[in-house]
Amino acid sequence: MAWCRSCERYLTPATLGAQGSCPACGSEVQHRAERVLASAGTSPAVTKTPARASNEPLEAPQPERIPWHFWLLVGAAAVYLGWRALQGIALLLTIT
Repeated sequence: MAWCRSCERYLTPATLGAQGSCPACGSEVQHRAERVLASAGTSPAVTKTPARASNEPLEAPQPERIPWHFWLLVGAAAVYLGWRALQGIALLLTIT
């Protein structure tokens, strides 16, 4: 996605000029990767990852914690399904 600073709008690749310029004002557009790097204050050369020494162990990724509200939902579902199971058993006992 391209961004024209002078027009302050996004441009699709199909709307760009022949040299990749803004069709409205003719100024050079900034592409998304350039915009992200400019806002971070870094250049592409700085963002490269450093080489890892061959004897360094790879770090295992840390597993994400499951949010507390997920466990609340699981508990509520278990209580509800348990209650419905008791109702089903009571219904079967009254029918027979």
